[in-house]
Amino acid sequence: MNVTLRQLAVFEMVARHLSFTRAAEELLLTQPAVSMQIKQIEDEIGLDLFERLGRKIYLTETGVELYRLSREISAKLLEADSIVDEIKGADGGRLLVAVASTVQYFAIRLLAGFCERYPKVNINLKVTNQKGLLQLLENNETDIALMGEPPEGLDLLSEPLLDNPLVVIAPSNHHLRAKQNIALQALKNEVFLMREQGSGTRTSTERFFSENGFKISASMEVNNNGAIKLGVEEGLGLGIVSQHTIDIEVKTGRLVILDVNYFPLMRKWYMVRRSGKRLSVVAAAFENFVRKEKHNYVRFP
Repeated sequence: MNVTLRQLAVFEMVARHLSFTRAAEELLLTQPAVSMQIKQIEDEIGLDLFERLGRKIYLTETGVELYRLSREISAKLLEADSIVDEIKGADGGRLLVAVASTVQYFAIRLLAGFCERYPKVNINLKVTNQKGLLQLLENNETDIALMGEPPEGLDLLSEPLLDNPLVVIAPSNHHLRAKQNIALQALKNEVFLMREQGSGTRTSTERFFSENGFKISASMEVNNNGAIKLGVEEGLGLGIVSQHTIDIEVKTGRLVILDVNYFPLMRKWYMVRRSGKRLSVVAAAFENFVRKEKHNYVRFP
């Protein structure tokens, strides 16, 4: 079977998402280009890899087997990269890091410090929500993830990293800005800008309010903290975000932290990797760097 690694990578992405459109977006290709790669594989092996039922596509029996094999090949290639990186040493390898969107501000400062110490390291950084991070870990597509607490029952190793206090933010002219010990009931008529489903911040927030007997009203759903901060600043509603992410906005007076009872909600960030994963010298060096230097890169308002 004369199939290229590039074609296998395209097939694997389509099989993972069961969507040509999403695969094309993630691979930065056009949908016709993705379809052409799949067609070339099917022509080569003489069997269909996908079948279409209604508006959805599904893997055929052949597609299921090829998907299993392609993932094994991808894992072996990553292992080969790891071995080469280990031979190179920490001075010049490749590091794959994935972080939750609430961690990105801290993570970028941390990575800048790591690059200063190891200037030849090539870093690949991915920023996504908790659901996306778990997918990257499952697919062995990252060395280390910095995130909220992962769900139990997964084959992962995690260690507490830093406290992650969640706070309620408001525009600087909000009517509750100067009040102290604000009761939760005072927020019942407020609207909130919320993170998307799959976000650890949203999960923690909804669980907390549900445990306290009411559901907050979401005026808008967005997939990153930057948009929440900007929306709150423009008066579209309140937000609940990590205190790590609002240092500049609070210092410049664009946002205020409301003194709401039971807040900050205290959560933790974790450093996570797959159990049994063989870390390269670079990844092990980064892991140790995070443990020793993490407090030097934290900024609270």
